[in-house]
Amino acid sequence: MGFAAFGVCAADAVPQAGARLRQWLADGCHGDMIWMESRADERASPAGLWPDVRSVIMLGTSYAPPLDPLRLAGQGDTGVISVYAWNRDYHDLIKKRLKALARWLVAAEPGAGVKVFVDTAPVMEKPLAAAAGLGWQGKHTNLVSRDHGSWLFLGAIYTTVDLVADAPHANRCGSCDCCQTACPTQAFPAPYRLDARRCLAYLTIEHAGPIPDEFRAPMANRIYGCDDCLSVCPWNRFAQATQEPAFLPRAELTAPKLTELLSLDDAAFRALFSGSAIKRIGVARFLRNCLYAAGNSGDAALIPAVAAHAGSADPVLADAAGWALARLEGAT
Repeated sequence: MGFAAFGVCAADAVPQAGARLRQWLADGCHGDMIWMESRADERASPAGLWPDVRSVIMLGTSYAPPLDPLRLAGQGDTGVISVYAWNRDYHDLIKKRLKALARWLVAAEPGAGVKVFVDTAPVMEKPLAAAAGLGWQGKHTNLVSRDHGSWLFLGAIYTTVDLVADAPHANRCGSCDCCQTACPTQAFPAPYRLDARRCLAYLTIEHAGPIPDEFRAPMANRIYGCDDCLSVCPWNRFAQATQEPAFLPRAELTAPKLTELLSLDDAAFRALFSGSAIKRIGVARFLRNCLYAAGNSGDAALIPAVAAHAGSADPVLADAAGWALARLEGAT
């Protein structure tokens, strides 16, 4: 079916996850992701979402990149897009495969109840994947696999069937702190703990308003997400580049030029990112990110493309353009 990793755990295999989640929320580390707070009870445990669940089937799909995600660092006229968004939106592809597997399970176990989830539901995928033996949650808080490094999309099937559980995976981070030191905004207050309010993936994708001043320069040329902590993980050396056609990089998304991106209107944005996860954030938020990247570029040739947004009716875009112009004009 195209899955690269598979495991099973009992629905109550991670009893501590709920307490960790609630403390993280109480500390405000979720920023303005209010949906995490509003559905915390459902997220805290599988039974909180579906009381009848007995087992959780966890599956991983590799999206290991064939190109170095850090290769464009310092190329100011070029935007950096997170590896996971180099091609098709993973939600649709993986959900279809999960549904196919769920149908097989129902045929094999008549009367079985099943529910499938890919990222958008209140499910603690990473702790459950670790409990099911797919890997362990690394110090960057993402799942790490001995075979696939930090490059697994996760999907879950909740079922009423009692399945034999796999052994949980041991933590193999050891004394390594590569992911911690690689973060450009010091978003890890401690190993295994992420403050989303400082994370460029959160700020460029989930955060809707102006990005705080202290994080604009560290963004460099990142315009959608950030892979730094994932990319430096030593376990990636065992990962084989994905062969999934839907995740192979589209040329126009692996090294896009900022001057071209800054000219996008809504229709052109939707056309360029058709079928992509990037479309979800909308053209205004995307242009905001591109303006910050332009301001960090030191490239005076981008001034006309930036200046075109200085009079925007959107105050966030106008602010970003003003910030970028001040940086670029000061560099000339």
